[in-house]
Amino acid sequence: MRTLLTVTGKTPATRVEDITRCFDEAHESGFWLDIEAPDESDYELLEHTFKFHPLTIEDIRHQNQRPKVDEYPDYNFTVIFLAVWENDEIALREHHLYVGAHYLITVHHEPSAELKELQERIHKSPDLTHGKPAFLTYLAIDALVDTTFPVLEKLDDEVDVLEDEITAKATQDSLQRIYHLKHTVTELRRFLGAQRDVFQALITHGIHLQQQDMTLYYRDVYDHIVRQYETADSLRDLLSSAMDVYLSTVSNRLNQTTKALTVIASLFLPLSFLTGFYGMNFAYLVTVLETPTAAFLLGIGTMVIAILIQLYFFRRRGWI
Repeated sequence: MRTLLTVTGKTPATRVEDITRCFDEAHESGFWLDIEAPDESDYELLEHTFKFHPLTIEDIRHQNQRPKVDEYPDYNFTVIFLAVWENDEIALREHHLYVGAHYLITVHHEPSAELKELQERIHKSPDLTHGKPAFLTYLAIDALVDTTFPVLEKLDDEVDVLEDEITAKATQDSLQRIYHLKHTVTELRRFLGAQRDVFQALITHGIHLQQQDMTLYYRDVYDHIVRQYETADSLRDLLSSAMDVYLSTVSNRLNQTTKALTVIASLFLPLSFLTGFYGMNFAYLVTVLETPTAAFLLGIGTMVIAILIQLYFFRRRGWI
């Protein structure tokens, strides 16, 4: 599905002739062509109408690229990723951009709600583009980059909830959730680090493709990516801390259980000794404890006294 926009708003883009005509007028009215779920006709349009390099077409077909920027004489081919919160986890969406002096062509296989929203905003309020062809490119790139901020905020909330759950009760499900989120954040941080380098290259080496007065805007986009990278880095540290809290909680719970069992075993230790002692058939014991009542009372009394002494000792030491 194709969507074509100029600085005056949305333009029908059902025919190749319309696209070609608007592309030829890009220096005056701007040109942003968004291609969603490209098919063979879209690939032919990119290769034969726009004359883009076949290697870039191959990258779009096969996906699974990494954030990068390839410089060509008249345009830059850029691969960037945005993060979306989907099915209670982070998913990365790959976008391909052809960035020229007065035009932008975006290609993506999955639907992009952010680009759709931006297209509707420009269609309703064309003054958002300030009448500058290059401003269309900035608005689209800024919308793609800013998509990651809500995801990072959602992830931060998830980490806070995890820490509260672990503090209340550490479970195996919490541990698995920590491992999963930590792996996801590590992967996101890797992509954001590469993406930061991409925009550094666009600003320093690809600025000749843009109007000079757009430099500050692209530096602002670069600043957003740096903030996202730092946030992902801090979230990774928070998840490591959550892992430490989990291990500490489990260790404390194990210590409490071990202490309770140790106290119980310690109470039965003198009882076992006394029952064994009074059970021996020494002539002296048989003579002294000649009546069953005396033997019972003496045995029970010594056992109770032994338990009370132990409980007093444990209390003094703070063990119970």
